[in-house]
Amino acid sequence: MAAAKKINLEKSLGDLEGLVEELESGDLPLETAMKKFEEGIKLTRGCQAALKEAEQKVQILLQSTGGEELEDFVVDED
Repeated sequence: MAAAKKINLEKSLGDLEGLVEELESGDLPLETAMKKFEEGIKLTRGCQAALKEAEQKVQILLQSTGGEELEDFVVDED
């Protein structure tokens, strides 16, 4: 299995935020908007993979030290 390309999560999130702003402006030609959307999907997948890898590392560290299991993070929407 090939090693996944390491991404800078903060930079990728910033780039993704910029793409969203551009797309939300509605000022892009359709072809450009589609390319930006595709780029955003790739960034999203890269970010998800990086977060999953970080979660797995934390889980391994907790298990190796006899720590507690990870719990799902719940966001209060108040």
